Amino acid sequence: MTGEGRALLRLMVIQGAWSYERMIGVGMGFAAQPLLHDLEAATPERHREATARSSEFFNCHPYLAGLALGASVRAEHDGVAGAQIQRLRTALCSPLGALGDQVFWAGLVPILMSLALAAIALGGGGWVLAAVVVGFNLFRAAVTRWALRTGLESGMQVGRAVSASWLPRAAAKVAVPAGLTAGLAIPLTAAWLLAPGLGGDLLIASASAGVAGVLLRFGGARLTSLRVALLFAVLILLWTRFAP
Repeated sequence: MTGEGRALLRLMVIQGAWSYERMIGVGMGFAAQPLLHDLEAATPERHREATARSSEFFNCHPYLAGLALGASVRAEHDGVAGAQIQRLRTALCSPLGALGDQVFWAGLVPILMSLALAAIALGGGGWVLAAVVVGFNLFRAAVTRWALRTGLESGMQVGRAVSASWLPRAAAKVAVPAGLTAGLAIPLTAAWLLAPGLGGDLLIASASAGVAGVLLRFGGARLTSLRVALLFAVLILLWTRFAP
């Protein structure tokens, strides 16, 4: 099987053909083409069917789409029945969407943005934002590469491979660091923007981060990192408004 490098590059822009009708399905088909090329000469009919299947409706987190793409392409090369491949794609949508949202949107993005805000409030310059953007995209590229290779190696057993990987553990543990960094960043940023004479910014931020960690650890499922961050934002605004 060839074309892994081209498929990886196409996965990086998989949302370029997003639509309400197929979500990222067209992008999946575009990314699959370099990997399905070997089928064209060997079994042209299978190649046509695989091309059509790869472009059908698909909706999951775009950074983890490589798991489904690699698994379905491997299944096509292994001669798995088309109906089974379609069921596999359907079954992967929800879990990959949920895991990706937890790891990236509720975890990594809040962590990096909170650290960037804290660094800027403590005197960091524009290089902080550049470092965040570069670091995030390097991690995204590494995850995309891992996802594609894991899917290609696992085929129809991709669900078992995902369950045994780092991904579920990261999704389960990322909320606390996200809350801690938000608890650190919000007081620093608020003091920097709204109350330059507040004093003791680093001490206040450290205490806030500790309280945020305790709330996330013992506050139950409804107390998410976003809600903790919003709580601290309100408290800081009240402090800067009414403190003597």
